[in-house]
Amino acid sequence: MEQVNIKTPEHVSLQYKLAGLGSRATAQIVDTLLIAILYAGMSLLVSWTDNENMAPLSETLAMVVMGIVIVLVFLIYWGYFFLFELFMGGQTPGKKLMGVRVIHDNGQSATALSLLIRNLLRIVDMLPAYYFVGMVMIFFHKQHKRLGDIVGGTLVVHERKKQKKKKKLTPLEKEIEQKGISTSDLAVDHWTLKQLTSKDWNLIQTYAARLPELKGVERKELTKEVASILLPKLGVEPEQQAEAALENQLLALYLHMKDEWDISI
Repeated sequence: MEQVNIKTPEHVSLQYKLAGLGSRATAQIVDTLLIAILYAGMSLLVSWTDNENMAPLSETLAMVVMGIVIVLVFLIYWGYFFLFELFMGGQTPGKKLMGVRVIHDNGQSATALSLLIRNLLRIVDMLPAYYFVGMVMIFFHKQHKRLGDIVGGTLVVHERKKQKKKKKLTPLEKEIEQKGISTSDLAVDHWTLKQLTSKDWNLIQTYAARLPELKGVERKELTKEVASILLPKLGVEPEQQAEAALENQLLALYLHMKDEWDISI
């Protein structure tokens, strides 16, 4: 399976497994089936409004419903992929099932503009029939890109496989386990999380790795310093938090960002 190495502007090296034609085609089939189910539901709605036994207002109602259906067909066709990828971290239900997602060429989460461009160009990739152009490009392109990916500056990669828990925990894992920390300890929406950069990830990763080794004043000062940099970006005021709460929130942020950034193989 092909891999791609990306070096961020902050000189952080990231490695990804590229999603090939098979996994992408399967994801597309799943998404197409879900869209077809939505279309089938709308067809039933139209059939219901055409029932001759309806009240005299049925003709007007049918015209209104028909207009709504036409708009919905357009929105579903063009908005399904864009909206799911935007709000599900580069994934649609099909991509999530196959364990792949869309990212930006620089290794960060794809921007709204990049996702919009790649999905608008589906109309070209679908030519002359059901993604023929797109499939040919994915097959021959060295990074498995279709036209939408090339213009939008995106890649489709495999998600990091969840590793089985090691018998011997690292000091950081012990710290997190003893404190009972999870991502639920820090409420942060995906949109806010994707605004954080690889520089922020490098900072929180370094902090989390050093924390178990520190004691007393040194630990307290490091926590305050890192919290003052990162937490305001999430809308959290560190000055109003106790030291223990700051540590817990930073470790929870580490877990959030680990899911987003630590997908190197």
